[in-house]
Amino acid sequence: MTSLTESADKTVDKSFDDTTVTEAIEVEHTATVARENRETVGEQFVDTARMTCRDVDVYYSDKHAIKNVTLDIGHNEVIAMIGPSGCGKSTFLRCLNRMNDTIDGCRVSGTIEIDGQDIYHKSMDVVPLRAQVGMVFQKPNPFPKSIYENIAYGPRIHGLAQNKAELDEIVERSLERAGLWDEVKDRMEQPGTGLSGGQQQRLCIARTIAVSPEVILMDEPCSALDPIATAKVEELIDELREHYTIAIVTHSMQQAARVSQRTAYFHLGDLIEVGETNQIFTNPRHQLTEDYITGRFG
Repeated sequence: MTSLTESADKTVDKSFDDTTVTEAIEVEHTATVARENRETVGEQFVDTARMTCRDVDVYYSDKHAIKNVTLDIGHNEVIAMIGPSGCGKSTFLRCLNRMNDTIDGCRVSGTIEIDGQDIYHKSMDVVPLRAQVGMVFQKPNPFPKSIYENIAYGPRIHGLAQNKAELDEIVERSLERAGLWDEVKDRMEQPGTGLSGGQQQRLCIARTIAVSPEVILMDEPCSALDPIATAKVEELIDELREHYTIAIVTHSMQQAARVSQRTAYFHLGDLIEVGETNQIFTNPRHQLTEDYITGRFG
């Protein structure tokens, strides 16, 4: 005779087996969809491209991190790059101003151009490139200098100001564009590290735009900020689009929906789908995109 304990154990075992089988089916489904179509779907190309990326592959030693990505980034647009952790979106973003050059064992192949100029050509100087394609990082990183010197440093070393009056004008204009001038104009000689987290991030954005970039890259710029500071940075991104092209990596699909005009979805190093943000979030064309958007995985 089967005891109640044995019967209960069998029920638990069956429930566990059913759950395991269901999870295995879902994993296999995802893998099958992934194998079925590795060609990007959607609108990879735009008529007014500021940057063009063609057949880009990135390797970290033997690891193939980015796989044959082709994508245009248009003038005066915000393009959001989304996807699960480890999918390659930040790696791809760092390709756009050669920040991956600083990582040992990293190799980039393919072509990335800004205004028709190959940024990986051997004649390209990365110092002016990184002024032309500026970057704002996940964690605010103001220099251990005054607020004024944080902004003035870049224009000074790039020779963008002929005298103190021109430098003052660049500093003020950059802080105004970053929505920070009214908050700091009376304490310009105080250290930038003394600002709040949200103010520090806007200071870093002001520092980036002070050298007159064409493109601004943002790698999860709000992940360390509270909701109020995040809202201010998102409002700033929308305003900056009038003057700059912006590519932003974000883990927040809500943020991508709020700030971007186009969205690119990455999965395991592949660019799966790209298109208008509204279309991506309401009517994705690829099953992997739909699975991610609806929370099935990621």
